[in-house]
Amino acid sequence: MTKFSAAMTIAAFSAALMLAGCSTPKPVETPPANNTPTTSTIVPGSAEDLRVNVGDTVHFAYNEYNIEDNDKATLQRQATWLQKYPSVRVTVEGDCDERGTREYNLALGARRANAVKEYLVSLGVSSGRVETISYGKEHPICTASTEDCWAQNRRGVTSITSGANS
Repeated sequence: MTKFSAAMTIAAFSAALMLAGCSTPKPVETPPANNTPTTSTIVPGSAEDLRVNVGDTVHFAYNEYNIEDNDKATLQRQATWLQKYPSVRVTVEGDCDERGTREYNLALGARRANAVKEYLVSLGVSSGRVETISYGKEHPICTASTEDCWAQNRRGVTSITSGANS
């Protein structure tokens, strides 16, 4: 009788594991960095996929809104990703550092968000899929009053508003 109970316990545990496995996302193979294959649970076409595998943020120089050369590759990856997932719609958020008036930073943030949108559109993304919003200096990710911190806050962030895989 003890052997039978142990066998039933193992069978029930195995069944529970198999059922739990049905609700998890299918792992995605990621390129090996050192010939050791790894798997990721990031769902292709998801917000996490955009943030982690593509990059969702570009940065700007002080009082500038032009796209810097080192950020063009990130926007190229975003455009390619958006073309791969045509049902996804995004919002580009324009942010500034703490210096300047609220009004000035709202206007500068809008110019930054529009610069990102225009660059994505120039790469083939439909303008109807990209909205913009400016938060000026209202959404800092770093609050120290240093150049390094200010540089982190001068950014354009692309976030998914609809159509993402989950």
